[in-house]
Amino acid sequence: MIFNSFPTLGRLSTTSNLSWVDGPELRVMVAEREKQLQGCVGPLDRVMICHGGSAGFVADLLAVWNLGAAAACINPAVTENEKQTLIDFVEPSVVLGGYDLAPTFINKNRPLNTGTPPSLDDPALYLFTSGTTGNPKGVEHSFRSLLSRLSLNMAYMGNGSTQRTLCPLPTHFGHGLIGNLLTPLLNGQDVILLDDKSPQGLSKIGEIIDENNITFLSSVPSFWKMVTRLSQPPQKGTLKRVHVGSAPLSSDLWAAIGKWCGTDNVFNMYGITETANWIGGTSLSDGQCVDGLIGKVWGGSAMILNPETGEKSPTGEGELLIQTPSLMNGYFRQTELTEAVLVNGWFHTGDIGTIDAHGSIRITGRQKSEINRAGMKILPEEIDLLLERHEDIQEVCVFGLPDAISGERVAAACVLKDNVPADSKALQEWMSHLIRREAIPESWFFIDEIPKTDRGKINRNNVRDKCLEAGDRK
Repeated sequence: MIFNSFPTLGRLSTTSNLSWVDGPELRVMVAEREKQLQGCVGPLDRVMICHGGSAGFVADLLAVWNLGAAAACINPAVTENEKQTLIDFVEPSVVLGGYDLAPTFINKNRPLNTGTPPSLDDPALYLFTSGTTGNPKGVEHSFRSLLSRLSLNMAYMGNGSTQRTLCPLPTHFGHGLIGNLLTPLLNGQDVILLDDKSPQGLSKIGEIIDENNITFLSSVPSFWKMVTRLSQPPQKGTLKRVHVGSAPLSSDLWAAIGKWCGTDNVFNMYGITETANWIGGTSLSDGQCVDGLIGKVWGGSAMILNPETGEKSPTGEGELLIQTPSLMNGYFRQTELTEAVLVNGWFHTGDIGTIDAHGSIRITGRQKSEINRAGMKILPEEIDLLLERHEDIQEVCVFGLPDAISGERVAAACVLKDNVPADSKALQEWMSHLIRREAIPESWFFIDEIPKTDRGKINRNNVRDKCLEAGDRK
């Protein structure tokens, strides 16, 4: 459906093997996968894609969409335990572990849904922002919301700056998938996927930009903190546009990125998985390098919810509310969670900010408890529940701490059972088999009691303050 709406496909490659897969070849790959799935996958079905970062991933995704089904794109690095949790929750008809691997059919003989023709409002994509060990939090987008975002991106960005895109982000991550990969590729432009994201790989970004005549790339602030420190700047001046998003961007880093890139066309972007990535941004060339400034909404509306009165206003300070054509359908199988953030057509972002008289938005803080580690959202409640399964732990509270590289790191306050020695390395090793690496706490605090509010509830900020004051870190 989306595939057929974009008749021109660009070329795709990786930095380690610059062997281009062009549009016609990619179409052949899509057709081959479709043939394998034909008769077993149809409208309203769900297909789980467990790989990424390759032409094979794109072929699998487009084949699923051509059949009118929805793709659940998951992190290839999840453990088998997490993967099974997601399979149980999503109930896919098929699991795709790699383009060169045969599909794993969960229930091959079940009847296809043939009674209702495919609709643009049918589910098209599931992106999981947290909850792979407990109750997963999956953002559901329709074909309509994705088409809206891809079209709006090109309308606001134009074709001239995105002729050759470098995608340094994972393709199961909305920022990487929708912004860096699908936007240029489905508009007939070239995309190169960065497959070495190690410090050594990032030290070569300047060379990669020059060698491949890169005109556009988008990443998270932590990427740029590493790149501006480890890599020599590009010399050829091919970069025409740069996006930075998914986490707060300081004015100092913003200016440093512009200097490194050799252009002031560096945009501080605002976008979240629930809005199909970017919904606004402003650049250094606009002349205002201010912490949290994101400019106006791309194809939508913004309001401020006054925390004291509960009233909405086009200007002021409070929680940012968004209306956009690319808004999600909701959280998959999470009705209460959906109803809490989608109210009368407005999405409650959980971000605190201001809107001035000209409609310019500035983000000043976060209301949610999620930990934002280099743009990857981690739900502390998920890690709480996992750690409390450990036989040595009596009670636990997980929270975020500021980090110079990733923005936030995961920390855990633990109350151990009697006479159990504190051993953070053993706990990390235990978790390594149960949860993805980025969700494992880096900082551990072993305390006698988790502080509670007068209503008997845990306030993570209070716990964080107590831990930092005590300084009992292991």
